[in-house]
Parts: sequence; structure tokens; C-alpha cells
Amino acid sequence: MDWRTRKVLSWRLSNMMDVEFCVEAFRDALVRYGLPEIFNTDQGSQFTTPRFTEVLERR
Repeated sequence: MDWRTRKVLSWRLSNMMDVEFCVEAFRDALVRYGLPEIFNTDQGSQFTTPRFTEVLERR
């Protein structure tokens, strides 16, 4: 979500606490909108795993 415009950039729905659906949504948003200046999460376990943070660090 872009907090300035309140626009949803990408989303997925899952009933599992799996990091893969978060990574897919994040990659989709990066492809569509590019790298954000500021990146913030709710600090849930899916967003603090190396699998998720590596995507952001590589960009």
C-alpha cells in the first residue's frame, strides 16, 4: 500500500502463514511501481525472514 495515496499496489490472499505469497506480492509491486523510497511492514514473521528481506536488499 502506498501510504501517501492509500493506493493498494499489490495483494494476495492466503490462509497459510507462508512467506512465498508475501514475496510474490512484493515482487509484483516492484515490477509495477519500482523500488520505494521508504519500505515499512507490520514486522510479522513473513516480512522479517531472510527470504523476504533478500528481495528488498538485492534491489
